[in-house]
Amino acid sequence: MEKPASISQLLANLSDLPAMPEVAQKVLALIRNPKTNMTEIGQILSLDQSLALLVLRWANSAYYGLRQPVTTVNQAVIVLGQQAVRNVILASTVASMMDRPLKGYALDKGDLWKHSIAVAGAAREIAKDKGFQLAEEAYTSGLLADIGKLALESLIRDIDLSTPEWKDKAFSDLEEQYFGIDHAILGAELARRWNLPPRLLDAIAHHHEPEKSKEGRSLAYAVHLADYVIMMLGIGIGRDGLQYHLDPSAIDFYDFSDQTIEKLSEIIPSFIEESDSMIRAISV
Repeated sequence: MEKPASISQLLANLSDLPAMPEVAQKVLALIRNPKTNMTEIGQILSLDQSLALLVLRWANSAYYGLRQPVTTVNQAVIVLGQQAVRNVILASTVASMMDRPLKGYALDKGDLWKHSIAVAGAAREIAKDKGFQLAEEAYTSGLLADIGKLALESLIRDIDLSTPEWKDKAFSDLEEQYFGIDHAILGAELARRWNLPPRLLDAIAHHHEPEKSKEGRSLAYAVHLADYVIMMLGIGIGRDGLQYHLDPSAIDFYDFSDQTIEKLSEIIPSFIEESDSMIRAISV
C-alpha cells in the first residue's frame, strides 16, 4: 500500500468536517484572548440559541453539583469557566462527526462518540486533584484524542490484520508503518487548525506514548490512563481495543490504583448518558 503523501492529504479525508458556527468561532477567539472577560463570552453565546441552551444544560449537569439551578447564560459561563465553555463548543462541533460508523476500526455508529466523551470525562476526573484548569484541559484532550481515526478509517479497511505480526503490537504502530503517521498526530493537527493551545496539541499527539510529551505531559498521562480504563470497560473499543499498551509512568504520576478504576467504572456510564443527551437535545 502506498503511503499518503502528506498530513493534508489525510485530513482531506475529513470531507464532512463541519464548519464551526460563527458564534462558536467568536467565542473560541475570545477565550484565546487573555483580556477577555466572562460577560463578553456570555453576550456572544446568547446570540446562538442552541449553544446558549447547551451551556446552560452543561452548567446544571450533575458534575458541577450546584444547589441552585443556573438560569442565565452569563451565570452559566461564570460557573463553567472559559475552559469548560470551550469544551461545550468542541463537543457540540465533533458530535456528528464521531457518531458515524468506522468500519476500518470495527466501530459501530455512536461507538467513537461514546468512547471519546467517556475518555474525556474519565481524564477530567483523573486530573481534577491537580487543579480545575488542568481537569478541563484533560477533558478537551480526551475528547479529541481519537478524532484522527476519521482520516485513516477508509484506509485501515484495506489492511489484513489477521497476520501474526500484529498480534501483540500497538495499533498506532500499524498506522505508523502503513501511513507514516498515526491517528494521534492527525488529531493534534486538526486541533492545531482549531487554534487550541500547544500543550493540548502535545497531549493529543502523545496520548499513547505520554512519556514523549513535553509541555502537555500531565494531560497526556491523564488521557492515557482514561483511554485504558474506558477500553477495559468495553466502551467503543473497536478492533484496536485489545492492543493497548499501558505506560507504567502514567500510573506513578497520578498514583493510579484499582480504587480509581472502580470509581470511574461507577460514574462513567451515567456521565456518558447525560453528556450524550445534552448534545443530542440541541441537534434535533
